[in-house]
Amino acid sequence: MSNTDDLTLSRNVLEMVTIADEFCRMTEDCKSLTTEAFLKSLNSFSALLYLRGTLLPAIIPEYPEANERFVTEEQWENIFNSCREKTGDYDLFYFLSSHDPFAEPEKGSLAECVADVYQDMKDFVLLFRKPKLAARENAIAGARELFAQRWGPILVRVLSVLHSIHYNNTSQDFGEQID
Repeated sequence: MSNTDDLTLSRNVLEMVTIADEFCRMTEDCKSLTTEAFLKSLNSFSALLYLRGTLLPAIIPEYPEANERFVTEEQWENIFNSCREKTGDYDLFYFLSSHDPFAEPEKGSLAECVADVYQDMKDFVLLFRKPKLAARENAIAGARELFAQRWGPILVRVLSVLHSIHYNNTSQDFGEQID
């Protein structure tokens, strides 16, 4: 099989890996960013990751036992704490998790959302980079499944919150709207 026939090395997959890796690096380095820069970057990455998630091919891994997860609870907690410190007063938000018109709003956290997406993206990137076709197949299949179940809906919430911050912000503490 040539690289042109290998769906795991298609343009959509490679672009997803690149964006996921850049998102992970930005998240790991969020302490070095201002709140404004972090929220602006998070907005951009959320939109890109969502778009790229919709373009992941459906792959059935030949060896599903080659699937792995890498991010530990401690790593997740470190990312969460760094992001919560960075998002500050913007961290908490309310959302509806159901289309039921009588559903009660739930409380959400930008930091928790970022840490959850980080975990899925970091696991995806690390597994994809293993030098085996089975690893790439499992990375793509896992990312696609988790996109449908977890990080896709999370990104929709994050984009909604960031849109509101960006376009409806009147807080003096935040200064000018994020450009």
